[in-house]
Amino acid sequence: MLSQLPVSVILLYSIAAAALLIYLPFLLVAYARVQIGYQALATPRAVFDKLPPYAQRATWAHQNSLEAFMLFAIAALMAYITGVHSTTATVAAIAFVVARLLYSISYILNIPLLRSLMFAIGSLSSAILIISSIIQAQS
Repeated sequence: MLSQLPVSVILLYSIAAAALLIYLPFLLVAYARVQIGYQALATPRAVFDKLPPYAQRATWAHQNSLEAFMLFAIAALMAYITGVHSTTATVAAIAFVVARLLYSISYILNIPLLRSLMFAIGSLSSAILIISSIIQAQS
């Protein structure tokens, strides 16, 4: 099914999917806050130390996802605007989304090696899109 979609559509869908993935870890944080009670809802930053470790890691995964999304969104939009229509761009966009999903899961489950690998794949995916855009713009 993905092979039938134009690269430009895959780039836009991947931006939307990556934006949604930012908030996936936060669902666990919200659950943990509800378990703590009203204080966690009234002063969420003040009770961070009272959150269970998985919720603390989910908070960090959420924050890192915001940071990674900015670069990826710029990279994907650069590829979209410059008209990059390559299989490499398609793979990079999809790889970013999959890597960021696995990044959050491995962060929450405290699997540092997998988390680091997924971070690297996501970063490489953004770099590939930026480089592809620059090459496309020069031709």
